[in-house]
Amino acid sequence: MEKAADLQDTASLTLKFKFNPKLGIDNPVLSLAEDHDPSDLWSLERPRFCLLSKEKGKSFGFHLQQELGKAGHVVCRVDPGTSAQRQGLQEGDRILAVNNDVVEHEDYAVVVRRIRASGPRVLLTVLARHAHDVARAQLGEDAHLCPTLGPGVRPRLCHIVKDEGGFGFGVTHGNQGPFWLVLSTGGAAERAGVPPGARLLEVNGVSVEKFTHNQLTRKLWQSGQQVTLLVAGPEVEEQCRQLGLPLAAPLAEGWALPTKARCLHLEKGPQGFGFLLREEKGPDGRPGQFLWEVDPGLPAKKAGMQAGDRLVAVAGESVEGLGHEETVSRIQAQGSCVSLIVVDPEADRFFSMVRLSPLLFLENTEAPASPQGSSSASLVETEVPSLEDTGVPSVPLGSRQCFLYPGPGGGYGFRLSCVASGPHLFISQVTPGGSAARSGLQVGDVILEVNGYPVAGENDLERLQQLPEAEPPLCLKLAARSLRGLEAWIPTGAAEDWALASDLL
Repeated sequence: MEKAADLQDTASLTLKFKFNPKLGIDNPVLSLAEDHDPSDLWSLERPRFCLLSKEKGKSFGFHLQQELGKAGHVVCRVDPGTSAQRQGLQEGDRILAVNNDVVEHEDYAVVVRRIRASGPRVLLTVLARHAHDVARAQLGEDAHLCPTLGPGVRPRLCHIVKDEGGFGFGVTHGNQGPFWLVLSTGGAAERAGVPPGARLLEVNGVSVEKFTHNQLTRKLWQSGQQVTLLVAGPEVEEQCRQLGLPLAAPLAEGWALPTKARCLHLEKGPQGFGFLLREEKGPDGRPGQFLWEVDPGLPAKKAGMQAGDRLVAVAGESVEGLGHEETVSRIQAQGSCVSLIVVDPEADRFFSMVRLSPLLFLENTEAPASPQGSSSASLVETEVPSLEDTGVPSVPLGSRQCFLYPGPGGGYGFRLSCVASGPHLFISQVTPGGSAARSGLQVGDVILEVNGYPVAGENDLERLQQLPEAEPPLCLKLAARSLRGLEAWIPTGAAEDWALASDLL
């Protein structure tokens, strides 16, 4: 395989997108000079699709990092024996899309949030590092490298309830899958949104692609009076075939689903919100945060909260895998107005069965933004004005030590910046409820030492890059700085933001 440097000289290599009006998609087309063998380069230019799944209590098995000084999101490590490794995710891969959402130019925190909100399964569109560099050099930074499914052309998750005519579909008879459905006109399946000629992919969250006909018949019979099918109509099948895209459940739209998540907006009253949050095991055996003792007449009850609801997101941020204290901290960080996404026990059992997050099927696909901004844990190096120019005192006030342990996502929950003429490293953001916040880190704290080593020289940047890989706990020696003029030297957004930490996903 040629190196990226060699490919840079292949002036005749281009990646174009051809619009197909019937399917409503942009199809990737590789154009090469006649003296080049397409098979040598197509594999480099074609995005790959990795469908990852995680077992109970485990991660997908890869670490994500924002590329230093550039837009883009890089897989910086793949853990052996995990779903990420089995599905071919590789170190250096650039993530172009999460499920059907193009994320290459999204904020790093948004990408992390989308992956975590996908639940136990996620579909990543990726491009190898060298192929990405070649494509960007040839096509520019604004070119679309990631083909996606067209609007309305998606697999469907359809919930069917039996009537006097049964489920309202038959199955093409073959000894083994794949299977296609034959619908009864006006039957239950048609009313539930199953398209004509649909390919059957899953029954109640279980893939039936390799089932025998007898196994499928038994599975449908065991479903009783209702069944949830993942299906793909002919247009979806053709589009995915052209793109090399798997017919994956995380791409699905919900049709006639029996239940869904609920968005609750609470404003604290004189007696508080009026509910109790308790950690316990859900119907699938997973620990979760449940809402109890919902007091009549108080804001929680008025907003529609029911005792026994499971909390799945705070301010649009998934809380799956978070401990009780961190979840409480995230709620408290919202102040007097709280936005919660919850599921009742029936919805909890349903989404657990189909192995998908209820956050994928919210009516409003735009999750409410957190008032605190990003809640992902990352360390950041940013160029800001010198202290002399801002009038901020250069001598820290006192010192103290903090010991930090990584949270469920693998991060510590703070952002770190530096002053160009320093050397002065300081805390520019603390994630509410994170390890840093619980340990007492505050915006404006100056870093004097990291794990016993002074931070005051040319190796600061190198040391920052090593922080996420250091054995916990992370020991920081800090000095508080006067808050006078703080806004003058904490970067606002005009400065370039370089993420150095990675998130375990």
